[in-house]
Amino acid sequence: MIKSIPLNKLVQSPRNVRRHSEPAADAELKASIAARGLLQNLIVRPAAKGRFEVEAGERRRQAMLALAQEKLLARDHEVTCLVLEDSAESAVETSLAENFHRLAMNPADEAQAFAALVTGGATVEDVARRFGLTIRFVEGRLRLATLAPVVFEALASGQITLDIAKAFGATSDQEIQTRVFEQVSSGYYAPNPDSVRRMVLSGTVRGSDPRARLVGRDAYIAAGGRIERELFDDDDSESWVDVAMLESLATAKMEEQAKSIAAEQGIAWVKPTLDPYASHDLVEGLVRLPAEPAPLSEAELARLDALDASYDEHAAILEDEDSAEEAVAAAEAAIEAIERECQDIRARPPVLAPELKAGAGMVLVLSRDGTPVLQPVFYGERQVETASADGGIEVVPGEEGSDKRRATLSRRLVDELAMQRRDVLALHVASDPGLALDIMVFTLADADTHDWRARAATTLRAPVPAGPIAGFEAKDAPASGAIAELRSGLDESWRAGTDATSRFDLYRALPEEARAAWLGYVVARSLEASLNMTGERQLPFQDHLGRLIGIDMAQWWRPTAANYFDRVSKQAILDALSDVGGLELSSRFASVKKGDLAMSAERVFAGTYITEVEVREKALAWVPEVMRFAAAAQDAGEPWIDATTADPAVDTDDQSPRELAA
Repeated sequence: MIKSIPLNKLVQSPRNVRRHSEPAADAELKASIAARGLLQNLIVRPAAKGRFEVEAGERRRQAMLALAQEKLLARDHEVTCLVLEDSAESAVETSLAENFHRLAMNPADEAQAFAALVTGGATVEDVARRFGLTIRFVEGRLRLATLAPVVFEALASGQITLDIAKAFGATSDQEIQTRVFEQVSSGYYAPNPDSVRRMVLSGTVRGSDPRARLVGRDAYIAAGGRIERELFDDDDSESWVDVAMLESLATAKMEEQAKSIAAEQGIAWVKPTLDPYASHDLVEGLVRLPAEPAPLSEAELARLDALDASYDEHAAILEDEDSAEEAVAAAEAAIEAIERECQDIRARPPVLAPELKAGAGMVLVLSRDGTPVLQPVFYGERQVETASADGGIEVVPGEEGSDKRRATLSRRLVDELAMQRRDVLALHVASDPGLALDIMVFTLADADTHDWRARAATTLRAPVPAGPIAGFEAKDAPASGAIAELRSGLDESWRAGTDATSRFDLYRALPEEARAAWLGYVVARSLEASLNMTGERQLPFQDHLGRLIGIDMAQWWRPTAANYFDRVSKQAILDALSDVGGLELSSRFASVKKGDLAMSAERVFAGTYITEVEVREKALAWVPEVMRFAAAAQDAGEPWIDATTADPAVDTDDQSPRELAA
């Protein structure tokens, strides 16, 4: 029930899940209310003495109280509220749902709220489904709720980052978490997730540890480090007790080495790590830069020629059946030495183009013998969309700066939708060999001018893309099934050849139609997964191809509860209903629970729900904006393409894409 309630009758609810806020964001909210008034009602429950507890909207209440103190609002200012009569447990869920997609909640608040829901009887799957999250994300937040109190409070107050808190969670022993937290808190260096994770998983370090070998026993003892030795321990088996100090010393030494190498190499940066490999977290957001091995000098080329001649001489001894055993053994040893020297000469360090060095970097790892090793790979920065820890992505359909409606989708759903839309485009490319040939020729011709910082639209020079999700396949999607059918109809008789040459000759002997079918298929299967959204999922060239072909996505992909509605927020479903039936249609479902709403929406957009003819037609033509192929930017001067005339081979009045696939 909607009701106007005086501001001084509203009090904070003990069940409101938000415990922390941000002064800057609060100041912005206060200014907004002062300028425009309250744009969204509060959600409250009746309390004692005629008061009402605010279950959702506490930040708005606090902002209005601040305005009242400044005499910009009356203390009995009437506030529009939605009054709930549900249970306290439901109130926690209401507060969480209302807060979740607004100012990003502190992870500690999220952990406590999810734990409260699970304690109340909800399963992890239930919580994930209700809020459009991955199960992994919910499980991660629940794991945070079990951290040692001192670590959890540090996360809540912002003293440590979410990544460091997760590192403490590598062990479930709260005593170890507390001890390591005290160690890193008293240290003079800033801890990182990798060092914290190593520390909670190992109480002491042996003298043979790579970090110990890097720092050295004398330097460790001079810094105040303690060593414990049993009766039969040696330098390798003794225990180094002060792990935090050792981490600090090792980190400082690696950072010093990294700075020296960066200056020596003339590159922008070198990232050091105490691990023997470059972890995913360390290179996340980076892209490998093209680099070629350094050219061989004339002396090295001459040495290789001499080694080749010596190899032939010793190989002749091995081939001679009359050679003595001693001569054979000596020849085998010589050949082994020759191969090793040749390998050392040819193992050239990579050389980066001078124009790329200003923004390039490398990774310095710590080998297992305690030696810093520079990995022979150059990296550059790549801009990607901002995502939350679980992979949740704020989706903005179309180009950057668009004023289209925003929605937050889980990374898993974004990736699945991108792969399904890719299949639709791939099917149409496979159905038009002429276009496929143009794509292939253009891509090969354009390779030398391609900007390495941009993500390629196909993999014509690389293996078939597996997609962002391993093992995912939309078997019930029409486009995926049609691609499989097209693949099974290809002429594979040329595979009978015993080697590449004979197989190539057999392939060239195929009829032109059969070879054209293979051309369309191999180009189509190279397409990367993309969506009509800003960020790394966006590939404008694929959108252009979709416009050029004139693909009607509604013929090839329909939203269902399983592939979409169960995976998005309730508001996103209501927005979709408004798109096809206005507020009148969405208001019919406003009070329906999320699970039932998803099933009802599936019926509406499948055309099986009883409604007006006009609404049914709009519903059958509706797909999420991110699944469409973006329209051409008229204001940017891009020529508009009429899909019915762009290619005389495609007559959209007489042939559907499904008929083309056949």
